[in-house]
Amino acid sequence: MNGNITIALDAMGGDHAPGMVVKGAEIALQRHPDVRFLLFGAENAVRPLLAKLPHLGKSVTLHHTSEIVADDTKPSLALRTAKQSSMWLAIEAVAEGRADGVVSAGNTGALMAIAKFVLKTLPGIDRPAIASFFPTRRGESVMLDLGANVECDAENLVQFALMGDVFARAVLGLVEPSVGLLNVGSEDLKGNDSVRKASARLRDTLTPIHFHGFIEGDDIAAGTVDVVVTDGFTGNVAVKTAEGMGKLFSEFLEAAFRHSLSARIGYLFARNALRKLRMRSDPRRYNGAIFLGLGGIAVKSHGSTDAFGFANAIGVAVDMKVNGALDAIRTELARVSAAPSAPEPAL
Repeated sequence: MNGNITIALDAMGGDHAPGMVVKGAEIALQRHPDVRFLLFGAENAVRPLLAKLPHLGKSVTLHHTSEIVADDTKPSLALRTAKQSSMWLAIEAVAEGRADGVVSAGNTGALMAIAKFVLKTLPGIDRPAIASFFPTRRGESVMLDLGANVECDAENLVQFALMGDVFARAVLGLVEPSVGLLNVGSEDLKGNDSVRKASARLRDTLTPIHFHGFIEGDDIAAGTVDVVVTDGFTGNVAVKTAEGMGKLFSEFLEAAFRHSLSARIGYLFARNALRKLRMRSDPRRYNGAIFLGLGGIAVKSHGSTDAFGFANAIGVAVDMKVNGALDAIRTELARVSAAPSAPEPAL
């Protein structure tokens, strides 16, 4: 890196802020020593934490803010009343060019609303989408939307597919990522009007992506495609279900090893393999959802994460900037918008 990357941090967002944010920045700085941070938060809470981390302190500019966006604040209320909050001012730093990206673990709805208002959407994008990584048998995939848009039409899904494709190439380093539309079946006649129309558009050879076609729920973890596209309602349910099943499996496994003396002995032989399994499936490794479609880099960290997870969210913002993902998305959207649309499918 060239040392010119600055990330704005909402120091007051998240269940364990500001300690988690500051410690996360310290971990991120070890991984990316040339990155600088703008911290927005209550000085009396953040300054003592920075004093204990002098190395981080040299890379941080602290901006005092007196307001906080609460977890239960409605997005509409945040837009009207939170202009001096740590969240708003951190986003504003990106819009003004003082920061290359913003990371917050605060209220998701408020963050999306403020980011959309302040950063605006890219030309050709109707609605931004929340995208994140997903562990699979083959490595990692990208999935979007994860909750920003409960209802989507065909054009929204096409835009999500294009943004997901560019993101997978820029951040995951995939040369030709495959893109799939999540559906209730893989057959062409399955699904509602929106997914069928989106499929017809994406099969058009004028689009720059490698479209796999429809996929089902079990294809997500299998890694059948590199980019999973769906509406926000379905995507959010799918991710939360996967997270819940992961926790349930861990609890079952732990109970099984406590069941008997022989099971405890077996654990002693298996603990190294189990440690690797735990690391591979650790949700903190995949922390950091990206608001794709905005005119700036905005990353949402899970609100309950720890410093390790928040550092990974910062890493996502850094990768977005280093790999020029935003410029690539702009270029591809301009290219597709200039191409003729596919004919409407017969329904």
